[in-house]
Amino acid sequence: QVQSVESGGGLVQPGGSLRLSCVASGSILSIYVMGWYRQAPGKQRELVAQITYGGNSNYADSVKGRFIISKDNAKNMLYLQMNSLKPEDTAVYYCNTVPGNLRYWGQGTQVTVAS
Repeated sequence: QVQSVESGGGLVQPGGSLRLSCVASGSILSIYVMGWYRQAPGKQRELVAQITYGGNSNYADSVKGRFIISKDNAKNMLYLQMNSLKPEDTAVYYCNTVPGNLRYWGQGTQVTVAS
């Protein structure tokens, strides 16, 4: 498996929470900076959260204080805990290295925030 496999998306009401998961290829989590990206309809893909191999994280201003990125190197898993969700968080979410590597783009997981 080379492509990432994302899961955990769904329909949630504003203010709700979701936890996204990503199965990454091989041991890239312990080698590269990893990130969660999202792409809303009609918009460019954007990086919303990233985590270094050492575990340091950074967030886009739009999600800071609401999203938490984490990983489990032993399981090749990347996570995104999303709290206080807003309608503007609606998008397809992807995981990949930072910067993104064409080999690792998966199908993404749809997150829809609506009442």
